[in-house]
Amino acid sequence: MAYADSQDYHDVPRMTRAVTWIIAVNVAIAFLQFTVVRAADMQGALGFQVEDLASRSWWTIFTYMFVHGGFWHLAFNMYMLWLFGPRLEHTWNAGSFTRFYIWCGLGGLLFHLLFARNGILVGASAAVFGVMLAYAMHWPDDEVMLFGVIPMRVKWLVAAFVVMNLLSGVMSMGVGSGTAYFAHLGGLAFGWMYMRTPAGKSIDRLRQRVASLPDDSDEPPRAVPRSLPRNRGNERRESEVDEIVAQSKAVMARRNPAPPRPPEPIQPRRRTEAMNLVLDKISSEGIESLSLEERRLLEEMSRELRDD
Repeated sequence: MAYADSQDYHDVPRMTRAVTWIIAVNVAIAFLQFTVVRAADMQGALGFQVEDLASRSWWTIFTYMFVHGGFWHLAFNMYMLWLFGPRLEHTWNAGSFTRFYIWCGLGGLLFHLLFARNGILVGASAAVFGVMLAYAMHWPDDEVMLFGVIPMRVKWLVAAFVVMNLLSGVMSMGVGSGTAYFAHLGGLAFGWMYMRTPAGKSIDRLRQRVASLPDDSDEPPRAVPRSLPRNRGNERRESEVDEIVAQSKAVMARRNPAPPRPPEPIQPRRRTEAMNLVLDKISSEGIESLSLEERRLLEEMSRELRDD
């Protein structure tokens, strides 16, 4: 894979914790399916059927993502997860990536219920397609060597999958097919909804605003130039910053720490760098991991953005 115009290429691990565990569970179930338990029995026990909603087999709404219809079905899904998952998990964290993965898998199941409802639903395709879409929304111009042979930009690869699955799904309606095209589209749709929620992008937006500020100026950094009027878009972004600060204050109230020694002030030219480190820490470890000094810096930046 080639990371075009990416600054974090050397920091991305080839494998990450959540991706490793997901692949391991899928491979372990496939091994049992191919050696100890008959494939039909494994799919019947872990795959999802509409009848499961009225029975005690409710767990299949989750387990269907970890059993596959055959070797190539498994190989394709795990290859795509290995190709796109680690960098996305590295950008978020293992917990956020796992929740996103399951969320997209549930989206695939919902679309299967709405548009297909026939047969046994198996495979991680819906969840993996959601991961592919999230990657494309983060790094659309990255180039991948698909199967080590075909060079493609990620955004065009995902677009091709969307078109192919949409056309194939419409053509198979009323006829039946061995491929859950609408489940794939459900994973893509739920991934898109997740990525478009303001809460999921507020930190990225704040990071972009801070990163664009000058580092060598003697005056405090400004998120909005003096010549630009305030508008509703700026007010909306300010509300997102306020939400982060409110979460920080709520966490501090629960901890109720002892009064600390006042921190040393940060020089203006170092504020941008310090703020980026704080945002990195929120993205990777969560807002509860911030120290008092980091929370104070976050609140000061929020006030300055509102004053501007």
